Amino acid sequence: MPTTMSDSTADAGKVRYAAPALDKGLDILELLSKSEQMLTLNQISKQLGRSVNEIFRMVVTLEQRGYLLADNDQYRLSLKLFELAHYHQPIRSLVNTALPHMRELANRTMQSTHLTVYEAGRVIVVAQVDSPERWAFGLKVGALVSLTDTASGHVLLSFRDEAERGRMLAAHVRMDGEQDVDHAQLLRQITETQERGYSRMESRQIRGVVNLSYPVLGANDRMLAALNVPYIERIDKKVNPSLDEVQEIVREISARLSKLMGSSSFGT
Repeated sequence: MPTTMSDSTADAGKVRYAAPALDKGLDILELLSKSEQMLTLNQISKQLGRSVNEIFRMVVTLEQRGYLLADNDQYRLSLKLFELAHYHQPIRSLVNTALPHMRELANRTMQSTHLTVYEAGRVIVVAQVDSPERWAFGLKVGALVSLTDTASGHVLLSFRDEAERGRMLAAHVRMDGEQDVDHAQLLRQITETQERGYSRMESRQIRGVVNLSYPVLGANDRMLAALNVPYIERIDKKVNPSLDEVQEIVREISARLSKLMGSSSFGT
């Protein structure tokens, strides 16, 4: 039988290798990542259960290093963590591969398009291309959207095994304005998305928008991202591709991206 570390030994190891200053810094970042408003030092210290003296130097250091932004003695996260995430090779490779095809998608459909990935209970936009029209509707790079009431969230949930999907739902972070979703109904929508291979649904955030979302798969058909178009219909005399035509183009581009990223599920 292989030897295993006892609970007491493991606990001792955790204490031995503890880094209190790092813990405080990470606590501050995690707290602000979940806050919808800027927080003062007093609010941060109260919510973390630490004194202002304990966290003051840490907050100042995080601000000096560009991780926090300050305004009238209130603090919020900057986009530096997001920028660092983009230096991560898998995300950089995905975005660099996707962008030329997303530009083609926008030009062919006359719609905006964005690419989303799952991260820590939420969906984040990692790439976006505006419609070539005079106006455009799209999501900004770095924007966070809900996992449970969006087409991209449904796609990101659908192409996973049951255990991973359960972990994702357990980690779900509610977004500002998010509507309540019945769990049984959500599971039905996930099943339907699996069977169809995509999601097409009216936006639950913006009236008049129909969201189209298709999966981008990688090696071993691992779920990487969702390719999305928030479709808006022109009602004047100019004729643009219809919703059904746009959907077919999104399907084509997502299949192409999946093949480029190493998926074996899509033919030429």
